[in-house]
Amino acid sequence: MTILKTEEEYASLRASGKLVAELLALAGEMTRVGVSTAYLDRKMEEYIRDHGAEPAFKGYRGYPATICASCNEVIVHGIPSEKAVLREGDILGVDVGVKLNGFFADAARTFPVGDVAESALRLMDATRKGLEAGIEQAIAGNRVSDISVAVQNVAKSAGFREVRAFVGHGTGKNLHESPEVPNWGVKGKGRVLEEGLVLAIEPMFNEGTREVEIMPDDWTAVTADRKRSAHFENTIIVGKEKAEVVT
Repeated sequence: MTILKTEEEYASLRASGKLVAELLALAGEMTRVGVSTAYLDRKMEEYIRDHGAEPAFKGYRGYPATICASCNEVIVHGIPSEKAVLREGDILGVDVGVKLNGFFADAARTFPVGDVAESALRLMDATRKGLEAGIEQAIAGNRVSDISVAVQNVAKSAGFREVRAFVGHGTGKNLHESPEVPNWGVKGKGRVLEEGLVLAIEPMFNEGTREVEIMPDDWTAVTADRKRSAHFENTIIVGKEKAEVVT
C-alpha cells in the first residue's frame, strides 16, 4: 500500500500520471474509423519509451501488449490486434499504465469512433460520472466503500449495471496494491482512507447484465449478453479535503 510521504515521491507519481494523461489524449486523437488497435498499441509504446518510461502492462502476468483495447462488448483486457479495425459506431476503451522514476500510474478512457448511438453516449457519460462521484469520496477519514457506493449509485440511477468481477486498486510503487476498490458496496464499511494513499478508481458500467465471460485467450473479458460496456479510470492521491487526480 503506497502512502506518499515526501515531496520527491509526490513529484515522481505526478510525472508518471502526467505521462498517462498525455497517452490517453493521444489515444483519443488516434481513435478513428479504419485504425487497428495494434496500431494504437505501437504508437503508445513508442511514446512511453521515448519519454524514458516503461509500459506497466506489457509482460505483467504474461500480458502481451502495452495497452488494453476493449471494443463494444469487451469490458476490459482486450488484446490489441491488427485484425481489430475500428468501425463507425464502435466505442473503444483504452487502458494504459506506465512506470516512471519507480512509480506507476494507471488510467482508462472510453472513446467514440465516429458517430455512435445515443445509448452508447449515455453509457460513456454515466461511467465517467461514476468515476467523478467515486473520486469525490476519496478523502481522508472516509472508507473505501464510500467510493464504491458513490459509483454504484450513479450506475443505478442511470439504468446501467456496475461490473463486480473487476475492481479498482491501490497503486504507486507497484502496479496493483491493496486496498481493492470495488464499484459497489455498503457505505461506511472497509478500510479507512489515509491522506497520501494512492488509488486507481475504475468504474465499468454495462448496458445489460453485469455478468462476465472470459474469452479463450484468458484475458479478454466480455459482457455475457454481448451488450456494450464502458470503462473510465484515474489514479488519485487521497487528500484531507479533496483528492488529487494525477492522470
